[in-house]
Amino acid sequence: MRFNDRMDAGRQLAIRLENYTGCPDVVVLALPRGGVPVAHIVAERLGAPLDVFLVRKLGVPGQKELAMGAVSEGGTEVLSDDLIRYMQVPPHLVQETAARERLELGRLDAQFRNGRGLIPVRNRLVILVDDGLATGSTMEAAVVGLRRLGPARIVVAVPVGASETCERLRQIADEVICLRMPEPFQAVGLWYEDFNQTTDEEVRQLLDVERGGTSVFR
Repeated sequence: MRFNDRMDAGRQLAIRLENYTGCPDVVVLALPRGGVPVAHIVAERLGAPLDVFLVRKLGVPGQKELAMGAVSEGGTEVLSDDLIRYMQVPPHLVQETAARERLELGRLDAQFRNGRGLIPVRNRLVILVDDGLATGSTMEAAVVGLRRLGPARIVVAVPVGASETCERLRQIADEVICLRMPEPFQAVGLWYEDFNQTTDEEVRQLLDVERGGTSVFR
């Protein structure tokens, strides 16, 4: 059931997406950081351009891996109100967390794009890729934020995800492709043999390949 690593996951996901190979209006957008190695393989196999769509999880104070929402480029904010109430997170801490992550979005934009701006997506078919879906807050924020830019269609594509999360995302995306939805799910990293953290430098290298280099992951 496990993927060897993100590259292996990308190869398997690309097979599922092969109907989009060579389509001139397709764009692949990755959610950094972990989604970039997966999306790189997908974009390469489909012959589609690759970029990142910047989004940041809002972690519960003291439990940063637990997402109480997310923010994306363009100003979109998605909050899990039920979780915030359950965890009794005060409104001012939610606001402070969101403000801090918006600053991080600006840093990542400078790191990964160097001021060049997001690849045009209006009237194009966008495939949004991540390495997996747990709560889905970041992907939800990405879909909502991207929708404001006027794409013709949004396809969410991931190697593995929680079934309830994939079902929820089907209500806002045009299509959701999830190769595996194991039960119990627990965490994305459990479904990879190698789930080492993707670094900023690795993201930059993969995006540099997209801008004219040669891939080492064929």
